[in-house]
Parts: sequence; structure tokens; C-alpha cells
Amino acid sequence: MSKCVAVVGAGLGALSCALRLARMGFEVIVFEKNPQIGGKLNEMRLGAYRFDTGPSLLTMPFVIDELFEFLGLSRQALLEFTPIEPICRYFYPDGARLDASADVAKMKAEMAKLSAADAATYENFLAYAERIYKLTADIFLFSPIHEFASILKLRHLGTLFRLHQIDPLRTVHQGVSRFFKDARLVQLFDRYATYNGSNPYRAPATLNIIPHVEYGLGSYYIRGGMYRLAEAMLHAAGELGVKIETSAKVEKILHDGRRVNGVIINGKKIAADYVVCGQDVVVAHNQLIDGFEARRRKLNRLEPSCSGLVFLWGVAKRHPELAHHNIFFSRDYQNEFAQIFAARQPPDDPTIYVAITSKSDSAHAPSHGENWFVLLNMPYLTGEVQWNHETAKGREIVIKKLRRMGFDIENHIAEESAITPQDFYQRYLSNRGSIYGISSNSRSTAFKRPANRSRALKGLYFAGGSTHPGGGIPLVLLSGKIAAELIAKTEDKN
Repeated sequence: MSKCVAVVGAGLGALSCALRLARMGFEVIVFEKNPQIGGKLNEMRLGAYRFDTGPSLLTMPFVIDELFEFLGLSRQALLEFTPIEPICRYFYPDGARLDASADVAKMKAEMAKLSAADAATYENFLAYAERIYKLTADIFLFSPIHEFASILKLRHLGTLFRLHQIDPLRTVHQGVSRFFKDARLVQLFDRYATYNGSNPYRAPATLNIIPHVEYGLGSYYIRGGMYRLAEAMLHAAGELGVKIETSAKVEKILHDGRRVNGVIINGKKIAADYVVCGQDVVVAHNQLIDGFEARRRKLNRLEPSCSGLVFLWGVAKRHPELAHHNIFFSRDYQNEFAQIFAARQPPDDPTIYVAITSKSDSAHAPSHGENWFVLLNMPYLTGEVQWNHETAKGREIVIKKLRRMGFDIENHIAEESAITPQDFYQRYLSNRGSIYGISSNSRSTAFKRPANRSRALKGLYFAGGSTHPGGGIPLVLLSGKIAAELIAKTEDKN
């Protein structure tokens, strides 16, 4: 008889694990509290405008290819990946503009408009970022780092003796500043720390791996919208016999103090041999897992990542000066992060990210309009910020800043919705409304997120952005792969 696995949540990490386990022969049932799957990868329609409400960029597409190949399905038949060019258009307060490109010659030419000297050192920076990737990817991304025996495999030993080369003692900002002197270009590459919700002035320079992932491995968009990935995984679930129950909130993970034995849904016990928790690790220990007070206290001491304030604007006007991805930088980047992480308050001058998928998919907006996904980095929930007030204030700040930079859209907003840190908590039960789980603002949390296998309870595993190896589409999918392989390995031993 096949073993039964109960999966908490239908985010990408949990789904990745569920699909792999089903392919391996396990009986899998997924319980999702929301009406639809996908977790933070979701979509919304406002009138004639369609929006992705979560991740807006795909990197490391080979992770998705490997998943569908393992499942025996054709990714190409389900999903179309298209490169984004330019990757992002950057706007600076002084009026400067830069189109970032994966094409090295194009990128150097763009950088030379701001600093010829910095453009000359760009390839050295790329080599530095690639070296970090090659040294860290196998251990820190593709392997269960908390499994001691796995890390001591022969292929890892050379890397373990060269860990000083991954630049762990400097911050992201310090690492970037070794190569670039123009403050605008330093700001551009500092920005990549925000890809996992961290502060570039505190997070270790090892995170400078991210520019290699984006520029060296490529940046893509999923035709039709990023939510097509969740739909493709739902299709795979149907093919593999994975049962998915939506609007089914898990109330408790059941255990006898040593091993899990099921979950409770609407007061009813569902027995299971294994439980995969796709919910935030911290919140799971606070709400779902009784006992283990020391573990709960330890997890709650970890600093959450930043959250975000999102505006979804159906703009009844076309802006040819904007690209698919756009960034409007703040004047004082260091102060912006000090306000977010130290003062834990909304920044006075936030950097503004604007994604417009209608630039690549015309069906996402009327012919005369564009669908603007606007994201501002914000502090995680502390109970001291009134988000109704801050949402209105943030809207005014964005409108005025965009107007100063040549984009007067206030009277052209035809459809509108907002997502606050409080919404991130209520919809996705993310730790204090954080978007990316635990921050990487220290070396310990950057290199060792919570494990995919519980040490306290046999049969309990974790997948998702709050656990190893981290947030973002490819890493979340890898967390599911790692958890599934650990379960299969455990079952083989039994």
C-alpha cells in the first residue's frame, strides 16, 4: 500500500513536492486555505485589465524544465518562456536612465552613459558573481544543506575549502562597491538584495550571486502571465492523481510528540504517514504545531524579510517610454533601508517598481491602456503602522514622484486595487506579512534557512520560500524537490 502524504498549502514549493511525490508513487492530498492554488503567485482581473499579483520575473528556467521532465510531461507544451529585453529600465532622480541587458556589450554601453570607468569593470563583476554561483549553487541551492552526510559528499569537499571566495564577510553593498564607484550603478546592483527581501547594507556579499542568475542565466517572462505556471502545475496534478482541496484551511498538524500522524481540517482528522508543510515555518510553529516551545521562540527571534505595498492600476493611457520592468530609484537608498528595517516604518522616498505585462501580452489591457503592478518595499508588520492610512499616503507619494519623473497618471487610473503587508499576512499567513520569509540580513540566516526536514518530529517536512534554499520561483520549486527527495530517502530506509 502506498504511503499517504498530507500537504499544507498549494504554493509553488508545496505543489512541487506534491507532484514529485505522486510521481514516486505516494498518495498525495493537498489542502489550500484560499479558493485557488499558487500561493503568492496569483492573478487578479480588474475590469479589462489583468495582473500578476506576485512574482513578475522568471530566472533559472531549467528548474521548471527539470520538474516537468521528471513528471513525464512536456513543459514546452504547457508553458512558453520568452526572454525580456531590456531586463529592466532604471530611472534615477537626476534624470539619468539605463536599460539593463543580458547582452554584455549592450549593458556596458548603457553603463558607460553613467560611468565609462565602471563600464570597464563590469565584466570583472560578472566573473565575480559567476564564481560565487559556481561555488555555492550545488551546496546552497540544490542540496539539503542541513543534512550533514549530504554536504560531506566528495564533490562538495573542494568547495568547502574555498568558502572564503564566496565573499561572506562583506555586505552586498561593500562587495558591489569594490567594482563600481558611480553611486547610481552601485545602487542598481545593491538592489538585488531585495530579491529575497533583504538589506544590501547588512546582507552578506554572497548574495551578489543574484546578478549572475539574472544576467548570466537569463531573465524570462511566462507568456500569458506568471500564473500560467500554477495552472500548468494544476494540470500536472490532475495527470498524476494528486488530490487538491481548496478553501480547506489546516487547523493543526497532529503528532504524538515524536512523529506526525495527520492534520485537522474543519475539526476532522485526516490521517497521513508524512506531512509536508508549505506554510511559513515560523507561522506553522506558532499556529499548527503544538509543543516545542524552545523551537518556536528561536524561530520568532529571526528577523523577517521586508514586506511590500502593491498597487494594481489599470491605466487608461499608453507610455512608450516604459518597458516591461521599470525601477524608479530613491535618492537615498541607505536611508530607505534604514527606515524599513531599523525604524520599521514606511520609507519617505521609496524605490518604485512598475511591471507592465501588457508590454509583452497586449491582451492584459485595453488597446489604449496598460496594467501597472506597482511595488514598494515596506517593513514587516509590527502593530504600529496603520495600513489604511499608509496606503493612502503611499499612493500620494508614488503619484507625485512619478509626476516629477515625467509620468502623470493620476487622472488616467481607471481600475485600482491595493495589497498591504496586512493582506500578505491574512491571505498567505506569511510571517508578520513578510514576502520572502526570513531576511538574509546576517550570515547565519543567509546561509542556513530553516531546514526542509524537522529534527523534532519524524515525518514532518517543509517546502516554500521560508525554508531552504529561499524565496523566488526557482528556489521555492527546489525546496519542494529537496523535501520530496528526503521523504523518498526516508521511505527507502523503512
